[in-house]
Amino acid sequence: MPAPPLLALHGVCKRFGVVEVLTDIELEIHAGQVVALLGDNGAGKSTLVKVISGVAPADKGVIKWEGGTVHIRRPHDARDLGIATVYQDLALCGNLDVVGNVFLGREIRRFGFLDEMEMERRTRRLLERLTKNVPDLRAPVVSLSSGQRQTVAIARSLLGGPRVLLLDEPTAALGFEQTTEVLDLVDHLRDSGVGVLLISHSMGDVKALADRAAVLRLGRNNGFFDVNTASQEQIISSITGATENVPRRPATRDAVW
Repeated sequence: MPAPPLLALHGVCKRFGVVEVLTDIELEIHAGQVVALLGDNGAGKSTLVKVISGVAPADKGVIKWEGGTVHIRRPHDARDLGIATVYQDLALCGNLDVVGNVFLGREIRRFGFLDEMEMERRTRRLLERLTKNVPDLRAPVVSLSSGQRQTVAIARSLLGGPRVLLLDEPTAALGFEQTTEVLDLVDHLRDSGVGVLLISHSMGDVKALADRAAVLRLGRNNGFFDVNTASQEQIISSITGATENVPRRPATRDAVW
């Protein structure tokens, strides 16, 4: 019997005021799999990431972790399960160095003082897992390239050993060489068994990296694709609404609460 997905969403809805931003969302992420989350602007991709990460809890639906129902009402709930998020703005402090950013809010102390040597050692070990070009750990993040900052943000997200990583447009502001490095990094995470949800507008990145693609349109599912067999035209048609592929699901589900 195949293992259940690490993370599964069934019938998830999210409303802001009178506007329902997400309606009956279905999604699965398995270990060692990259799932691309695609959709036009306003499709609900960022809201779905906020639901999974606990920033904006779902109003209805079921969220399952390894087959069991869980409740994600705040970011700590997601982090405790093993879900980490790297947002598009990276949320780094430019005036702090690399070590300070990686351990921001999770500093290691010894005898009441910051253990700078231990934090630097762990930061170096993390970055060496992710890239061959480890930046100066004591350089302020503002002095790093866009690709290096992205790597630092991902390293910080991996500090707690997450099993699912949510990446919001990780290559949006990067050049070709930096994009290649980030894609290699995500490939490495998949090989290590991490499940990755990748938000991207780049079909090139999706085709090069993703195993499956889930398309949102106007806050609803509009198609699931095996990236290896689906054509780029099929996926784009689903994104633009040229084809309607809304999945059917059972009429009743348990509530999130």
